[in-house]
Amino acid sequence: MNNNSPVLLIEDDKVDQKTMVRAFKELEVPNPLRIVENGIEGLNYLNNPRNRKPCLILLDLNMPKMSGIEFLDNIKADSALKQIPIVVLTTSDDDKDVAESYNLSASGYMVKPIDNRGYIEVMKVIDQYWSTCILPSSVNTA
Repeated sequence: MNNNSPVLLIEDDKVDQKTMVRAFKELEVPNPLRIVENGIEGLNYLNNPRNRKPCLILLDLNMPKMSGIEFLDNIKADSALKQIPIVVLTTSDDDKDVAESYNLSASGYMVKPIDNRGYIEVMKVIDQYWSTCILPSSVNTA
């Protein structure tokens, strides 16, 4: 990514969490990876003034307590948080989920890979893309 702000991963599956940590390490992504397990924890993280705002959120849709769609709806309605880019990274390729995510201003939508190599390739693409994007200063320095 283009700064040293954290990347927030909102993912309830422990295997997927560990796979993402490995992908970050292998690709030497300089941004710290922060992990929470559901949308409620994600909102708590983002609203905690002690936490640095992420430059990017990677969001699963199918989670307990608060789904990714509910999380997106909350974030994009919050003027202090709505500019943070969110890439949906989920197992669903259902057109309804894709459309609803983009209707709620998701920055991207990707289906989770099935193996470690696939995660590395997906993260390589995400890292390259967001490293070249120009983000509002409120996202870069928050």
